[in-house]
Amino acid sequence: MKHLRKIIFSTAISALVVTGCNTNKLKDLNIDPSSAPTIDVNFLFTSAQLGAASAGDQGDNRYIDWRTNIGITSTAIQQLATQGTSPNGPISSTGDKYLENVESINAPWERILPDLRNLAEVIKQTGSGGYADGKSNNTRQAARILRAFLFSRLTDYYGSIPYTEALQATSGVFYPKYDKQKAIYTDLLKELDEASVALSGVDADFAAADLYYKGDIAKWKRWGYSLMLRLAMRVSNVDADMANTYVTKAVAGGVFQSNEDNAVVPMAVGPSLWVNQNGISRAFIPDDGGEIKSVFLSKTLIDFLKGANAGSTVDDDPRLMIFSGGIYDWPVETSVKILNADPLGQKGMPNGNDLSMLKSLEGNPSLVPENTYSRINPKLLNRDDPYMLMNYGEVKLLLAEAAQRGIGGLSAAAAEGYYKEGVKASMQMYTIYDPSLAVTDAQVNAYLTARPYAGLASIGQQLWANLFLNWWEAWTEWRRTGYPNLTPTHYPGNVTGGKIPQKLRYPTTEVAGNPNFKTGASANDYTTKVWWAGGPE
Repeated sequence: MKHLRKIIFSTAISALVVTGCNTNKLKDLNIDPSSAPTIDVNFLFTSAQLGAASAGDQGDNRYIDWRTNIGITSTAIQQLATQGTSPNGPISSTGDKYLENVESINAPWERILPDLRNLAEVIKQTGSGGYADGKSNNTRQAARILRAFLFSRLTDYYGSIPYTEALQATSGVFYPKYDKQKAIYTDLLKELDEASVALSGVDADFAAADLYYKGDIAKWKRWGYSLMLRLAMRVSNVDADMANTYVTKAVAGGVFQSNEDNAVVPMAVGPSLWVNQNGISRAFIPDDGGEIKSVFLSKTLIDFLKGANAGSTVDDDPRLMIFSGGIYDWPVETSVKILNADPLGQKGMPNGNDLSMLKSLEGNPSLVPENTYSRINPKLLNRDDPYMLMNYGEVKLLLAEAAQRGIGGLSAAAAEGYYKEGVKASMQMYTIYDPSLAVTDAQVNAYLTARPYAGLASIGQQLWANLFLNWWEAWTEWRRTGYPNLTPTHYPGNVTGGKIPQKLRYPTTEVAGNPNFKTGASANDYTTKVWWAGGPE
């Protein structure tokens, strides 16, 4: 709570520095250098850390999660589903039925760039000649790691973006050129390498500012190398040399060792409704975002969790009743009315259907979705629930894939061992939300026995399941691996020709406002693959 109270001041300071800025335009995303010496770089760093959980100096922790993480990727990746048909609501049917919503495609550009602005100022002021030169090494290096995390997410959404010339209006660069995704990834991996090595010693000021690890440099190094592993595997299908080089470096440097290393943003009920609370939770809580009324767990997800034998719990995934709160009604925040909490009775909503279609599909003209389909467990949706950025289970599963494919010098013989460790870690990480969500070693072992390891298919499916709630990364991993094998929807009037979106369109303000857009941007559509997925460089 101490750190979160400080964030309010940080956010206010950031807002003062950028008064009058239009965050829709890259040329405006800069801090007046004449004001910068009055700002503590640790405040800016803390604000950017919180921004990675969808808040930060924009002061709205629900906006990007509601519109993009939930509104597009959760249903496009078929972990959630909705009967909604309007493209105008924040969640509506943009990912479920591939209908366009402008706010959903704009949100990452509008919300990630301001945090990158804060990090750019931290890096500038802790560099040679900056007012904090030589005083904040660990803040500087951690800012470089977080910057790599945020820039990777931005380019994964859109493809080519301004990178080398971004955030340089104070140097006269008002219309930054676009960089190809391959060049961006090349530099992001270099940044992670240099920053992870350079972290050192004990820094009391950094510890006081650091929301994630409270200044624990060993944990920051592990996150730096774990993120390096993620990005190296992301390019592994299109640049084997880059992948081999950086998987090797990540393993040698030391990745996450347990769920205690997970990159988690702490949240709190107060003092600020808009800044400190979990944005995913707020999007679903009745009388706040309220989307729990129209969004359900998908048939694809529930069927996967229940296994091949739907009439028995023998092969059930222990996460079935972690992800699902059952079939229930949640009319007000303080009261959940459970209708069916039996694992055998859980049922997912098929994606791509409106209410009329669902009634026909179910053969029930009186169908009430709230009485029929499973929904997200409210225990995952408390206002002060932590916000997960990256976890140990993902790291182990990525190592399993690297070993299975012989990347980074890892032996194929080690793949199944990494896989089992990844599954175990993935299943046992939910106690941070509620102690009742514990999974025992015996449950994990029973699951692994019931569902034998099957190589890359098993790894890809488990990565998809691991990234529940972190739907933007689940979407990214599906685009990269092709697992699980999803059947696209084809709702009338969709804008993709019945194809699952491969990228986002660019904001109209960027299309119209940056002359370099025409010559440097990726194809401005939803179906062209980004570079690491096999598309143009």
